[in-house]
Amino acid sequence: MASTETKADAAVRDTYAPGGLEAGLDALEVSATGRRSFGVTFKEKVLPPVIAFAVVLVVWQALISFKVVDDPTKLPSPSDVWGEVKNAWLQGTLLDYIWTSVSRGLLGFLFALVIGTPLGLLVARVKFVRAAIGPILSGLQSLPSVAWVPPAVIWLGLDNSMMYAVILLGAVPSIANGLVSGVDQVPPLFLRAGRTMGATGLRGTWHIVMPAALPGYLAGLKQGWAFSWRSLMAAEIIASSPDLGVGLGQLLENGRNASSMSMVFLAIFLILFVGIAIDLLIFSPLERWVLRSRGLLVKS
Repeated sequence: MASTETKADAAVRDTYAPGGLEAGLDALEVSATGRRSFGVTFKEKVLPPVIAFAVVLVVWQALISFKVVDDPTKLPSPSDVWGEVKNAWLQGTLLDYIWTSVSRGLLGFLFALVIGTPLGLLVARVKFVRAAIGPILSGLQSLPSVAWVPPAVIWLGLDNSMMYAVILLGAVPSIANGLVSGVDQVPPLFLRAGRTMGATGLRGTWHIVMPAALPGYLAGLKQGWAFSWRSLMAAEIIASSPDLGVGLGQLLENGRNASSMSMVFLAIFLILFVGIAIDLLIFSPLERWVLRSRGLLVKS
């Protein structure tokens, strides 16, 4: 008797054939994580913040035009702030302001990364060390960064070493605590499997613990950068010297001393711009890579 096979039967047979199920899952994964088109990316990632910025500008200008705030010493108009931007650009100082602060912030953050990562591993893996300095790290993380500026000035003087010291004291606790939190969330099964395969000691830390703790570690890095950036701004506002140059924090203080709200707003917007740019260029791609490597980032 000739057997008849329906399309549904053929689909079931192909799915459960050797390699069929794996091929189907692979196809599903490829389609789920495929590269988005420029139009979709522009609509979902670029357009919303542009619209939000435009709304802020409209509301800001409306407050000036309708005399809700008619004192330019309290709220300058967008055109006044834009004129401040053009003047700084024509004088060749705009990029200098940004680079002075960004170079300090990134270099200080790298120092904090080199110190905070092994410190976090040590606290996470050694019980005595955790009991001894774990609470201290948590306390330092809650301490306002500006509190470190006066002692740093007294200890190190008005130079870049003082700036880096304030950044380190602000960022290292966050990086270390983020890594400790990530290590604490590593499933014990991973550690047992690693020991079974001979991944112990430094090898186990590198191949098992660090990859598994990566989400918590990345969260600590992101928070550490935020703390380091805020620490630097506080240091630049409080400690001023011709040898230090003019960063964004010093620009903000110069605007206050000159009673120039347009300069104050320029400094605020530049500080905000740098923070957003670092997040978009460094931390957002890292987060997407971590999510994608764990199969958590799917195309909607």
